[in-house]
Amino acid sequence: MLKEEIIENMQKIVSECMGEENPACVTTCPMHTNVKEYIRLLREGKGEEALLTVREKLFLPGTLGRICAHPCEGKCKINEINSPMSIAGLKRYIADHYDDEKLWSLEKEDYKNKNVAVIGAGPSGLQSALDLIRKGYGVTVFEKLPVKGGMMAVGIPEYRLPRNILTREISYLEKLGVKFRMNCEIGKDIEFETLLKDFDSVIVAVGKHKGRVGTNLSSKNILSASSFLKEAALSKDKKLDLGKTVLVVGGGDVAMDCARTSRRISGVEKVYSVCLEGSFDEMTASKEEVKGAFEEEIEFLHGYGVKDISLNDDSSIDKITLKKCLSLFDENHMFSPKFDENQLRDISCDTIIFAIGQEVDNSFANNLLSQKRNSTFECDRETLQSKDIEKVFITGDASGESVIVIQAMATGRRAAESVDRFLNNKDLKEGREISNTSSYDTKLRRDVDWTDILERRVSMPHLDPKERIKSFEEVSLGYTQEQAQFEADRCRQCECRLCMKECMMLKDYTSCPKELFRDYLEKGYQHMEKMIAFSCNECSQCTIKCPKDLDLKSNFIELKRQYIRDNGNKQVIENLLDSDRIQALECNPTYCTSVQDKKSPKYVFVPGCTIPAYKPELVEKVYAHLKETLGDDVSAMLRCCGKVTNMIGEEDKFKIRNKMANDEIEKIGADTIITICPSCYKTFVSTSGKKVISYWDLMREKIGLPKESLNKGINSDVVFNIHDSCVTRDISSHHENIRWILKELGYKYEEMNNIKENTRCCGVGGMVCSSNPALYEKIYTRRANDCTQDSVISYCGSCRGTLEAAGKDSLHILDLIFGDTYTESTFEKRSYKSEDEMWEHRLLTKKLLDNTK
Repeated sequence: MLKEEIIENMQKIVSECMGEENPACVTTCPMHTNVKEYIRLLREGKGEEALLTVREKLFLPGTLGRICAHPCEGKCKINEINSPMSIAGLKRYIADHYDDEKLWSLEKEDYKNKNVAVIGAGPSGLQSALDLIRKGYGVTVFEKLPVKGGMMAVGIPEYRLPRNILTREISYLEKLGVKFRMNCEIGKDIEFETLLKDFDSVIVAVGKHKGRVGTNLSSKNILSASSFLKEAALSKDKKLDLGKTVLVVGGGDVAMDCARTSRRISGVEKVYSVCLEGSFDEMTASKEEVKGAFEEEIEFLHGYGVKDISLNDDSSIDKITLKKCLSLFDENHMFSPKFDENQLRDISCDTIIFAIGQEVDNSFANNLLSQKRNSTFECDRETLQSKDIEKVFITGDASGESVIVIQAMATGRRAAESVDRFLNNKDLKEGREISNTSSYDTKLRRDVDWTDILERRVSMPHLDPKERIKSFEEVSLGYTQEQAQFEADRCRQCECRLCMKECMMLKDYTSCPKELFRDYLEKGYQHMEKMIAFSCNECSQCTIKCPKDLDLKSNFIELKRQYIRDNGNKQVIENLLDSDRIQALECNPTYCTSVQDKKSPKYVFVPGCTIPAYKPELVEKVYAHLKETLGDDVSAMLRCCGKVTNMIGEEDKFKIRNKMANDEIEKIGADTIITICPSCYKTFVSTSGKKVISYWDLMREKIGLPKESLNKGINSDVVFNIHDSCVTRDISSHHENIRWILKELGYKYEEMNNIKENTRCCGVGGMVCSSNPALYEKIYTRRANDCTQDSVISYCGSCRGTLEAAGKDSLHILDLIFGDTYTESTFEKRSYKSEDEMWEHRLLTKKLLDNTK
């Protein structure tokens, strides 16, 4: 059984790891379109794949690419330093260039012999119909207008959304089998009660088509925004008589649609836009729409409200009197405008259009559905089920859960899922998250490298203002291929997975730590592949890269130990049996010794295992230097610290072998341990209870370099890289003092990639060299590729050997301190050639130390 603290750590990783978190552009989109993925595909030249990615969530890519309010762009990471990605613009480009009907999937489940009525062919009703037809239900959409699309067809002007684009995309539903009853008004042509009787479920998606007018006066020239835009959309060639001067009241996008539409109507010469807001920046309309209106010579009157409207005897408009707005909100931030009734302005005009909001028309329901004060129907927010009739579900604007098209579509999807559950007698809420069909804040938090960020977003080309006001031709022309490519290249592809980009082991087994440790918790460690844990280098790079400093290494270390405990304290990875055998020999008296000149010397020199096996004479020379500078106050111990046993999970053996080393140090009586091996350094720091100092730090702090080594490399033609040990990545004195030593020696060096505290493991860590040789080779090859020079210096014996195996001219720092001047002509392979030679070197080291007694 795993220790409780390890289980808790796994749970912490599953809870906090951001590896599966979507970027803000995806979470902010109520339909959770995979923005990151389709932009990636587009910039890789995979347009059709990008289109299919968009269509996984959206059946109106061309429409939404033109008219979506794109809340995703407001949360784009690039807002931190620059203008956001043109997400909608790229979606439009993908749809315009790659949306071939041959790519439209017509797959759906078999007919379930149940039928659903949808009232309203707007975005929410269409989305519900699409999702339900795919699930095998019969779907009939009832629409009182002669056109499909709801407010997309009669509320959004054609210069923003060409009707052929919308009509083509909606035809997808007909191809799937959705039936449409057009010009059919519920409550008149068919009673609401009839739908309740004839269909298994009813979705109410009527939208807000009832416009508000800020006066009780009656005049054919005082219009609501919704009635005006509908008439303009449906009239086609029929000319609207608005007169010469039009005044639009309101500061939102609908007001801009009314003003810009009026500007295109024959006979109109002047258009005013009046709003309570005191400036362009305060207006709720999008900057893009305000800019378009300004370019089309709409005259803005900021900071005014309507005081009075004067009519002529024939009910035509004489003038409108405006009053100055002093403030919009009260001390509680509630909307409560205050006016100066004495600061007035008269405007002569022929038509007044009020764009001050819309309401839901409930006349179709015969009072069977209760409404809130804001005119929306009472329904459960999570399921959208009506509070009055259980088989009725409310969606879109009528639900109070949406104000823009993409939100309406998301509520349509939410309602469709509820209907599916309802018709299958399933709980409507169990296992559901409202965030699946609404915007939510991403948990993804990470810094972004802005050094290579491209210029500001590409502005989409538009028709010339003087030309575009002559017709309802589309104003925005869309991106060219070059513009779309440039814009796509700006995307940061926001994600975390920094550990995955760094750790070569994790990439072999999982998509991110959250997934991996969720599997450990759900399946049980016994059912997970053991090699996962035994492939960890224990280098801590995952934690260093993690923005939340999550600790993965401790889990893998304990997993190795637990697998061995479960196996009767026997090694479970066959490849590691040899490592255990070698460790046992390194602790055997045959290969161990201790030397001292006096009782209880202050220092004990511990050379470790790799340098004695590499070059015995280096151990002899280090000890000689220590004796020369510290006298008989230094002793030596040739014995393994046991680190390898610990790395391969054999905890009990490690404790025994490490105790043997510490007991020997106690017997010697020294209170300070001198190391040349990073693993020995860290092991004795954690187990000995004594002061531990590296030979490199000791030379800098106390004894200096051997005098004969100073400046020996000043004429060398070699430039070295320095590979820092991952074991002591947190010991900055080691990093700095190795560099100090090279300078004192006179050798030139150049920093390689990933150094000091950010160094990478050479591949030996965790004894992956033995447990997973294929992974080991990939890791050391990558580390070798970090080098910028052919020759590399290490201060770990294992690292030195590994980098030589990777093809580098690899030396230990001791080679330079005690060897002859190193030049390109002295390049050579240095590793022992066989295990027998390794043990011969170890015996020779023992002999050399014994000779100093």
